[in-house]
Amino acid sequence: MKSIKKITFYLFIISIFLSFIPREITINAATREPVRGLHAIVASQSKLASEIGVEVLKRGGNAVDAAIAVALALAVTYPEAGNLGGGGFMLIRFREGRTTAIDYREMAPLAATRDVYLNKKGELIKGEGSSTIGYRAAGVPGTPAGLDLAFKKYGSKKINWADLVEPSRRLAENGFVLSHRLANLFKTYKENLTKYEDSKRIFLNDGKFFEEGDRLRQPELAATLTRMQKNGAREFYEGETARLIARDMRAHNGLITLEDLKNYQPKERMPLRGTYRGYPIISMQPPSSGGIVLLQTLNMLEKYDLRKIGFASSEKYHVLTESLRRSFADRAEWMGDPDFTNVPASTLIDKKYAAARGATIDLARASKSLDIKAGKISGVEPTETTHFTVVDADGNVVTNTYTINDLYGSRVTARGTGVLLNDEMDDFAARPGKPNMFGLIQGEKNAIQPKKRPLSSMTPTIVLRRDGSLWFALGARGGPRIITAVLETIINVIDHDMDIQQAIDTPRIHHQWFPDELVYEPYGMSSDTLKALEILGHKFSEKPSYIASATGIMIDEKGVRLGAIDSRSDGEAVGY
Repeated sequence: MKSIKKITFYLFIISIFLSFIPREITINAATREPVRGLHAIVASQSKLASEIGVEVLKRGGNAVDAAIAVALALAVTYPEAGNLGGGGFMLIRFREGRTTAIDYREMAPLAATRDVYLNKKGELIKGEGSSTIGYRAAGVPGTPAGLDLAFKKYGSKKINWADLVEPSRRLAENGFVLSHRLANLFKTYKENLTKYEDSKRIFLNDGKFFEEGDRLRQPELAATLTRMQKNGAREFYEGETARLIARDMRAHNGLITLEDLKNYQPKERMPLRGTYRGYPIISMQPPSSGGIVLLQTLNMLEKYDLRKIGFASSEKYHVLTESLRRSFADRAEWMGDPDFTNVPASTLIDKKYAAARGATIDLARASKSLDIKAGKISGVEPTETTHFTVVDADGNVVTNTYTINDLYGSRVTARGTGVLLNDEMDDFAARPGKPNMFGLIQGEKNAIQPKKRPLSSMTPTIVLRRDGSLWFALGARGGPRIITAVLETIINVIDHDMDIQQAIDTPRIHHQWFPDELVYEPYGMSSDTLKALEILGHKFSEKPSYIASATGIMIDEKGVRLGAIDSRSDGEAVGY
């Protein structure tokens, strides 16, 4: 009997050992081919939007022009995340190598206070009046102002603003045919959309519900776009649209006023820069946390030979998880709006700092998140989104992520505008140290203050070849999982020699410090790998779930544009 137990024990040990040996994975990387474009390409989560972007490029517009047209089109065809009533980040790289970033993140209204979402007992308010649903959940939208800044400063000047708005205005007026996914998604969110009159009428067909193949028309949104087309983007903030939003807010105890709208301004920021195995990486700086967490995690992973370890080995997943655990701990402590608080960005992305953080990783044991604190830094330094990427014929690239936060944002459509408003106030720390809707712990630096921008996980990113030429650009949707989707796509290309489509489609994992659980995708990890990670002490999410949805464009050695849309979502890359 003892000998049988001993043999069983040795076989178990051998099985764990084998799981660390690089071998062909049981689930092959995706074999779909990326979409090819000899001249230019647009990749977005709506075929209609991508086609509109390509038409702009064919007419002589540049990547910025096309990005504006795509963003406006997604506000019509992708209402759960595409928007006028939200905000985001646009990362631009010009053909000669110059880069810039436009921050058009939403802002807290002047009436917002630190404890605005707490009741008299100091507990978070639930339902209407909370940071997640209803009129008081919305921050001041930034999307129209951000697109306007991009157009005026970096557009080609070959296409005027009205022409960029026209395709979206026409789509909203004439409607488009609903897919099975979108018709069902409206029904999925019916409980909360029903609470708001215009949302119910527009997206739920006034309670009769849409079916696949029905046509969705949005006349109020078409009228809003018409006003913006004739009077410019500032009409949204100072014209009839602004008055309609402010009036509806006032009638429902909302926070946003006409003064808030009039005072909103986007900001131009310098992108963050780092390297991974010698490849330059350009990403977004705060108030997006994405670039810092991405670069810090890549810095910690550089010491490991991931190619040799193997794509799907438990050893790789272990070091990836442990690196993410430390980066997200720093996110909670150190990150916020840089206009309101010191964010030690250069230290957080420094390779020496990453080496010190990574030195605490034990290859034989998983850390406990309760034991992992933020790194010590001294001194002072001066579930929803959608993403699209554009590369034009000259090699200019725009990679843009924007959001209304949760699917359908606050679920409120401002009366008479057709504009779904965000619930971006939940990205602040309504109670510092407590998780938001995505389970993220938020620190004091991200506490609510008037005119402050909430911390984000959006991670528009550009990767260059070692000679400095454009290699690929990408981003994702999916809350904090955006960061890991972009991270693992970069690793898949650089360490595992995948093309952009394979790198995006391949199964992913996710860890964000708290909750202390490793999320993995359905069919994404072999049983022996799961067992080996469990022996190391990793705790898994209750059930597998899909991790974000990415889009990207790669440039091959011949200059051909290769567009990729995640198999986890809708969309299409369109090139010519």
